Amino acid sequence: MNFEGRKYVVISFMLFVGIIYGFRLFYMQVIDDTWKLRAQEIAEKRKEIIPARGVIFDRNGQKIVSNKTYFNLMMVEDKIKDLDTLAFAKLIGWTVDEVRARFKEIRKGEGSFYNKHSKKRTSNYQKVRAYPFLKELTLEEISKIAPHLEKFPGFYEEVTSMRSYPFKGGANVLGYLAEVNEEEIEKDKFYKPGSNVGRAGLERYYEKELRGYKGVKYVVTSALNNAIESYASGKYDTTAVQAEPLTLGLDMLIQAYGEELMKNKKGCIVAIEPSSGEILAMISSPSFDPNLLVGNRNIRMNYPMLLKDTKKPLFPRPLAAEYPPGSIFKLVQSLIGLQEGVITEKSGFPCDKGLVGCHNHPNAGSIQEAVQYSCNPYYYAVVRRIIQQNKKSSLFEDAEIGLNIWHQYMQSFGLGKKLESDVFGERPGLIPNGSYYDKWYGHHHWAFSTIRSISIGQGEVKLTPLQMANIATIIANKGWFYTPHFVKSVGQNGPIEKFQVVHKTMVEPKHFDPVIEGMRRVVNENGGTARMARLEDIVICGKTGTVQNPQGEDHSVFIAFAPMNNPKIAIAVFVENAGFGGTWAGPIASLMIEKYLKRRVTDMAKEKRILDAILSGGD
Repeated sequence: MNFEGRKYVVISFMLFVGIIYGFRLFYMQVIDDTWKLRAQEIAEKRKEIIPARGVIFDRNGQKIVSNKTYFNLMMVEDKIKDLDTLAFAKLIGWTVDEVRARFKEIRKGEGSFYNKHSKKRTSNYQKVRAYPFLKELTLEEISKIAPHLEKFPGFYEEVTSMRSYPFKGGANVLGYLAEVNEEEIEKDKFYKPGSNVGRAGLERYYEKELRGYKGVKYVVTSALNNAIESYASGKYDTTAVQAEPLTLGLDMLIQAYGEELMKNKKGCIVAIEPSSGEILAMISSPSFDPNLLVGNRNIRMNYPMLLKDTKKPLFPRPLAAEYPPGSIFKLVQSLIGLQEGVITEKSGFPCDKGLVGCHNHPNAGSIQEAVQYSCNPYYYAVVRRIIQQNKKSSLFEDAEIGLNIWHQYMQSFGLGKKLESDVFGERPGLIPNGSYYDKWYGHHHWAFSTIRSISIGQGEVKLTPLQMANIATIIANKGWFYTPHFVKSVGQNGPIEKFQVVHKTMVEPKHFDPVIEGMRRVVNENGGTARMARLEDIVICGKTGTVQNPQGEDHSVFIAFAPMNNPKIAIAVFVENAGFGGTWAGPIASLMIEKYLKRRVTDMAKEKRILDAILSGGD
């Protein structure tokens, strides 16, 4: 054979061997599931340690979310030898059938995958992997089981933790944890079967900040798969690191107090620190004890009950309820009118009840008096001037231009869009523009007379209570705000950058002074609509609203800030089906303000009246 022939033989042989190895590799990795299972067995020698979640403190350093130690009874089927099912069932207080059913449940819960090459469906369950047989056992429960586990190879106890809420309040803010599903495990390798993840509230929004960093422990096993020592004397092990704590702007004293005031009532309270945008309290009523949703056993028992409750305790009213704002909306209308120059501080309009209904009061000869008396015809005239500025000869074209300008102002106040706070469930409310009314009436087929109800915060206008509280914040700051938020700091890192951005409205600061004076008169002068909110030694600036409700009694609303100079708190109170704003929402707000600023309440009669009240639509 010549040299050239031998060369081709060698090349052909090498190609043949390469094809054989390539096919074998493809078969091992893609078709033959046994190699995948073997790889998973090896991976089980690497034990991941999940740390306890980060704790949460309020603005005063009180721990409001902590961790409590629990235990899981774990099982590794591959290590279970000659299980005495009857004896084991007696140990854990189950029947034999329940034990057998639990084994099946664990296998079924792992699901299966389909190998398109082998055309086989294979279970994800692995005999060499540890699974929780019993979850969330207390120290008392595990103490009755653990001393006897040596009789049952393959079972062992594992320390875990669950949340604890010592104040039993703030459920709609804090949220809860629940067990991860298969999709979440596939998406994020941090989790394993039995892990918990934030499902609502701050627990969900700050999931990655709260979950910490996993540790890893490598073990050397015997031929029987028993761990006998740390690999390389623990050289490659890493320690699990608990997440840094979250510090909130929330003040748990007034959060808990607000929840007491709102018992037997439907509605909400939102309080904000104007200078920082930190949310001091967010009460949704009816509410529930967050400890009811700690652990999967409690969730299975209590969540369906809460979900079926007709009063909707799971519904986050401050964020997701979109209400007509009523007369509190007149404050923003005043500011837009002043900025647009269609009125001045001294503009007066008669209280013409032929235009729109109103209560009895003197004619308002200024913005201050208009706010003080909450005159409906006054704001009918103001908003007509904003919408119809005679920029076009056509009444309809002119209204479209005016309304769209008005809409821009409203958006600069954070209305008609989500404020993007650090919690899920926020709704944008509704501020209509020209396109909105075109859909209802047709292009250039509407004018101010068609949409006049928006002038007094009725009709199509909708705000969330969070937005209402933010209006009070903006007025307290004379034209600017930070995005309302809960978290002051993650660990020692200080304020979160995105919550340090100043948002300015389209209204100049000089126009806020007459509106603020009107708000002072609402609470502190004769003829004001919120005299029941007055405090002797704190000047509250506020505005009442009585929101028409086609389904029943009117809603009671009040927004305010205090003190008048250097405001420390801005607040919105909304009580459904409670009638006049000054009767119920106003006094509740004043109690909250005093409790926050003085840490006590002086008017015990006012407090008792609110605590004792069972209002329409309440519990």
